[in-house]
Amino acid sequence: MGLPSEAGRYLSPDEARRVYDHIGSAQDWQGFYENPAQRDQLAHAAFEEAHAVFEFGCGTGAFAARLLHDRLPPDARYTAFDVSDTMLKLAQERLQPWADRATVKRGDGTPHIPEEAGTFDRFVANYVLDVLAPDYMRAVLAEAHRVLKPGGKLCAISLTWGQTGFARQVIRLWMWLWRRNPKLVGGCRPIEITDYLPPEKWNIEHRNTITSWGVSSEIVVASAK
Repeated sequence: MGLPSEAGRYLSPDEARRVYDHIGSAQDWQGFYENPAQRDQLAHAAFEEAHAVFEFGCGTGAFAARLLHDRLPPDARYTAFDVSDTMLKLAQERLQPWADRATVKRGDGTPHIPEEAGTFDRFVANYVLDVLAPDYMRAVLAEAHRVLKPGGKLCAISLTWGQTGFARQVIRLWMWLWRRNPKLVGGCRPIEITDYLPPEKWNIEHRNTITSWGVSSEIVVASAK
């Protein structure tokens, strides 16, 4: 049996902003499936060696706080964008203990990242690529490649297809909701990140799928060539 097709309506950046302005304060409850995937990412992305990290779509700042608290070197700086004012406020409040080296800004809704080329060691995109339309996602990943130093790592997690049993049923229900109204699932739908990483630009160092409570996540760590 093949995978369900990805055919539906993607949220525009402005629609995504409104959705997450509304539901942003509840996002941390998703830790029941996000945390296991993030632990896998942390085990393979060598954040301990990173001195400049960019996060595209930082959400409530929970992952950034984890990095700054016990993963990044003391001199590491962290920069993030998010389109949601609710997320921006939550992240800024959460990262206040590291205000001297953590900066969170409101994104303008375009894929462009106003940072110089070759600036960052890590580019984090956790549970955000799966909200984006395919062309927008490709543009974001092209920007990630541009702002990373040679050998810098893309660290991404997304919702992905369930492979067996209960996970397949969960993702079929998720897709049923997404096709009818993507706002019901925060605009997220299952993807495979590696489909969007040209091999001439990226070296896949780690790829894994973790299923928690029936929700499957793809974890990818890829270095920029």
